[in-house]
Amino acid sequence: MTKNSKLSKIYIILIFIFLYAPMAVTMVYSFNGTESTYVMSGLSTQWYLKLFHDNATMNALKNTIILAVVSAAISTVFGTMAAVGINNMRNKYLKSAVMTTTNIPMMNPEIVTGISMMLLFVFAGALLHKKDVLGFTTLLIAHITFELPYVILSILPKLKQTDICIYEAAQDLGCHPLKAFFKVVFPEIRPGIVSGAIMAFTLSLDDFIISYFTNGPSFQTLPIHIFSMTKKRVKPDMYALSTIIFVIIFILLILMNIAQVKSEKNKKKKKSGEMDL
Repeated sequence: MTKNSKLSKIYIILIFIFLYAPMAVTMVYSFNGTESTYVMSGLSTQWYLKLFHDNATMNALKNTIILAVVSAAISTVFGTMAAVGINNMRNKYLKSAVMTTTNIPMMNPEIVTGISMMLLFVFAGALLHKKDVLGFTTLLIAHITFELPYVILSILPKLKQTDICIYEAAQDLGCHPLKAFFKVVFPEIRPGIVSGAIMAFTLSLDDFIISYFTNGPSFQTLPIHIFSMTKKRVKPDMYALSTIIFVIIFILLILMNIAQVKSEKNKKKKKSGEMDL
């Protein structure tokens, strides 16, 4: 083993320690026997039990999941339509301008986006003579806004890889354009759509800054609920919640990777079968 390979392995190990050590500490302290967040005193599952009896936290978690699912679903549909439209543009200057506009929410600092959207919603509420305008609807619009570019950028590479001649051949054979899209193009760009949907869901689940400025008293998400708790004291039940979320996401990622490997194997088998014929 060379010196460079040893150094590269040490470097990778240090990166993994830096990334996952905080999560490991959180998981360990979620089983703490006392309320202390820095002194370990015995092992207990009491914080997991108390977590499920905390109505405020469970309600915030429910709101977060509802918001993430709805915003991810809408962003995926609109993002797919936008990606197809951008891909079909023939004017390169117009296409470049649309792509630049699409990338603005990604490049713009979240605090600027959050404050701008809050002012927009408040202004719209004043025009409509509504006082409590901030709530689920404003949060949903805000989340869709910053999720759309990620969905579009996940789908566009798959569209560029798709052979447009197959789509045109399906239409020549009498297939309706919409049916031809779902029969020919959709299966090819499905991995990009799934990746975009998962990314949109994760971004919504994780967002704090934009949600902080666009939420109202009637609808509170989990990140905002946890932030409000930091003003007093965070108990190990939040560690338990973080551990549960981490484990669920970790399992989903493993299942996704297994599904992708299986789909790639099936594609290779189909291609080899076609070549044999």
